[in-house]
Amino acid sequence: MGNNKKYNKNFVIVIAVIAATGGLLFGFDTGVISGAIPFLQKYFSINEHVIETVTTTALIGAILGAILGGRLTDMLGRKKVILASAIFFAAGAIWSGMAVTPKSLMFARLILGISIGVSSFAVPLYIAEIAPAKKRGALVSTFQLLITVGILASYLSDLSIADESNPECWRMMFFVGIIPAAILLTGMFFLPETPRWLMQKGRETESRAVLERIESADMFEQELKQIKTEVEKSKDTAGWRELLQPWMRTPLLIAIIIMFFQQFVGINTVIYYSPKIFLMAGFEGNIAAIWASVGVGVVNLLATIVSVYFVDKIGRRKLFFIGLAGIALSLASLGLCFLFHQHLGEAGKWTSIILVFLYIAFFAISIGPLGWLIISEVFPQKVRGLGASIGSLSVWIFNSIVTFTFFKIVNALTIKGTEVIVEGEKLGNPAGAFFLYAIIAVCALAWGYYFLPETKGVSLENIEKFWRKGGKPRLLSKENI
Repeated sequence: MGNNKKYNKNFVIVIAVIAATGGLLFGFDTGVISGAIPFLQKYFSINEHVIETVTTTALIGAILGAILGGRLTDMLGRKKVILASAIFFAAGAIWSGMAVTPKSLMFARLILGISIGVSSFAVPLYIAEIAPAKKRGALVSTFQLLITVGILASYLSDLSIADESNPECWRMMFFVGIIPAAILLTGMFFLPETPRWLMQKGRETESRAVLERIESADMFEQELKQIKTEVEKSKDTAGWRELLQPWMRTPLLIAIIIMFFQQFVGINTVIYYSPKIFLMAGFEGNIAAIWASVGVGVVNLLATIVSVYFVDKIGRRKLFFIGLAGIALSLASLGLCFLFHQHLGEAGKWTSIILVFLYIAFFAISIGPLGWLIISEVFPQKVRGLGASIGSLSVWIFNSIVTFTFFKIVNALTIKGTEVIVEGEKLGNPAGAFFLYAIIAVCALAWGYYFLPETKGVSLENIEKFWRKGGKPRLLSKENI
């Protein structure tokens, strides 16, 4: 039996919060570029195409990180890979701040991207494997919560550093990224490896020792038995061969498609380019636009806290449907607001910012955290690292496409006569892009009805059993196991 004296019900929460600092890195790098963009453009005298390329380079790095990290996470362990990602992030932050040309900044952001790509799947995976089933949703969602903290921190950092008289202030914006990297590196050093990975590697004594600290005495033997059974079942199965088996197609498609919808509702166009969007809406000056972006960060954080609270209470599916319906409505309304901006005047400016806040809130309570949670839950033990990395790889590919095409879509879908004037320059109208993302959100609702599983309260081992017997995703729930 497990030694009840070793069990500490708060220990797993501490572990999850420290590990989720990987989300802080992710969020900080995602948000910091938005405040730096106006100053980078002025300092290097570069156009929107080069800015899209600089922004997308980090996403290409994230794709590389997701490709390289999957097998490494299964081979070396979740903890070591997360530690390595923190070191890469610190190096990338220093290099970004020291960049002397747009090309050198691109290389620096490539390094940052590799770190983000690795941590984006390794951290949720680590937390999912170390959390008890009844707390797993909330604890894995702390990763998304810390992403929003990182985004808000980057906006506030950018705001405090921004100086209209000093275009070179973007350097310090990037240097600040060393701080979250140091926090993750220090914290993870003291955390244990996950009991499931340790058992997979034949280190049963260490696995039991960790499990005793995170599971109560009445659940210890049951959880240990389940882990042993599933590890034994997948012992002789190669990773890629397992992923391509017929019974694995459903979780694999779920992981890829949920990340497609997470990105193609256009979330990162707002996160990366929010100051630019707010300038289009009528705000004057870079600092005023960054202030509006801080509002985005605050709403993102508060709504994610709501999601963390409810994800294990009302379940994944209900949050998904509430959020996607809200996303579709707010995007369609935002499109109308920009389409008729010339007639709305000052009222249009404030209506647009309210609609952006609503859009962010609905995203943050639903598909934002749910995407990362679902990809950490649906795969079996043997290929969980590889499977989660494919989900992460998908998100970075989709993110790159959305980010690189945003201004192109804006220009392509602008109706003549509806252009937006920013500082005397005529720009495309983003209304068409927002309408397109709204249509994709409606498609996500239809997909979710048939293919989104309800994993609330279901152990990782029981989720695997459900797929093995050919269960339909919408029928997966605690009651049907």
